Amino acid sequence: MATVSFTQMKHGTHQDYAMLQDLEHLFFSKTAKRLYDELERQGQDSLGGYAISRLEHGLQSATRAWREGANDDWVVAALLHDIGDGLAPQNHDRMAAEIIRPFVCEEVTWVIEHHGVFQMIYYAHHLDGWNPNERDQYRDHPYYQTAVDFCERWDQNCFDPDYDSQPLEFFAPFLERVFARKAYAPEVIKPSGNSGLPLAPQ
Repeated sequence: MATVSFTQMKHGTHQDYAMLQDLEHLFFSKTAKRLYDELERQGQDSLGGYAISRLEHGLQSATRAWREGANDDWVVAALLHDIGDGLAPQNHDRMAAEIIRPFVCEEVTWVIEHHGVFQMIYYAHHLDGWNPNERDQYRDHPYYQTAVDFCERWDQNCFDPDYDSQPLEFFAPFLERVFARKAYAPEVIKPSGNSGLPLAPQ
């Protein structure tokens, strides 16, 4: 494979950067596959103590979203919301948000970025010095209720070893569609026109 002529970026030529841009486009086109592979890894190597793997947790979340009629943005966000657990366990929510930010609407990114704080309502009262109402700082934010609903319907209830999730391969086309979008396209990342999750089934 051809390589650049420089050892310092400031010495690069037009030809060097044109070649790198072509290679970057090819690399970017495989983002969905790399995320798929990381999800597969989470099925084998993830935080212990739970009744299911982090992969299965993501599959349950995405399956619930899909079964409630969520669009591609929400299904992929649900699938990937904890993908940062392995590499960034102290800020996994923000890592996941940065992965999806260029490709989904603002509301989805915001909810994923903050879901860790919103989840604390379920467990922080069991831990000394933790505030279960940490999410209250965002009470006036327009996406506050969406984050509450995401955690209630598609996250905190997704630890069930008997839930019939769709398999990972079912969600491969969702990943491909979302990550094939042009990064930061204004019509994609704009604020949501219809805020909130789909209506919950009765």
